[in-house]
Amino acid sequence: MQRYKCLVCGRQFIGGARLDSEVLWREYTRGKQTYGQLAVKYGCSVKTIQRRLDKVEVEVSESIRQNPGPTVVLMDTTYFGRQFGVMLFRESQTGEILYREYVKYETNSLYAKGVRILKERGYEIKAIVCDGRKGLFRLFDAIPIQMCQFHQTAIITRYLTRNPKTLAAQELRILTLTLTKTDRTSFADALAGWSDKWEEFLNERTNLQTGKSFYTHKRLRSAYRSLRTNLPWLFTYSDHPDPKIPNTTNSIDGLFAALKNKLRCHNGLSEIRKKKFIDEFFKA
Repeated sequence: MQRYKCLVCGRQFIGGARLDSEVLWREYTRGKQTYGQLAVKYGCSVKTIQRRLDKVEVEVSESIRQNPGPTVVLMDTTYFGRQFGVMLFRESQTGEILYREYVKYETNSLYAKGVRILKERGYEIKAIVCDGRKGLFRLFDAIPIQMCQFHQTAIITRYLTRNPKTLAAQELRILTLTLTKTDRTSFADALAGWSDKWEEFLNERTNLQTGKSFYTHKRLRSAYRSLRTNLPWLFTYSDHPDPKIPNTTNSIDGLFAALKNKLRCHNGLSEIRKKKFIDEFFKA
């Protein structure tokens, strides 16, 4: 860094790259440059970089079309801590962000609010793809609901782990992994066959000295109950071929993964700064 002196007024100043807040913001959000790296690059303090970036205003971007027409909506929520998350509604074919809201907790009422707002904006919601939150499916009785098959697989994995110990659990996990490769009738028949085969095993109870008892294989029973309960919504995409309905929320999950990957470069952000970063990410 060089020092310069004005020959007219005699004032001295340090030469180097001038700070442009918009350029700084692009390098920070898209180039993964941290406060410290930008401070070194531009020969200034971290506080100066923070101050410049805080001045940048980010316009919240959501797709609001004049004539929205039929739409298949993907919706899901991701968290950046225990009480800070973003709920996202995305168009399945174009990937457009239709609506989003920062939330403390993922609730069915907030999903209902998002759907209501989209309807008020003129969107004709032909179907919804979402995870398996309890009570969520019956909240939209008039709209076809597709439960994300990968979310269902993840639920079974949480109950059984990736390496179940019992043969019954191993067979149920293998059956679950066929979700994306089969149809409703075949899967329902296979699930019923598994239930018949392992009925006695599922009903085994462990007796306590107090005289009370409990089901021995509670987690296996829960996994089976999850599949049986969610079955009506696991193959909606094949029941309604027009418009095309995805069988997973992978589009949103991939977007969330990319966002979190970028945010890892900026650990420790305040909630306000984190929201601003997320707004910019969804605008790009």
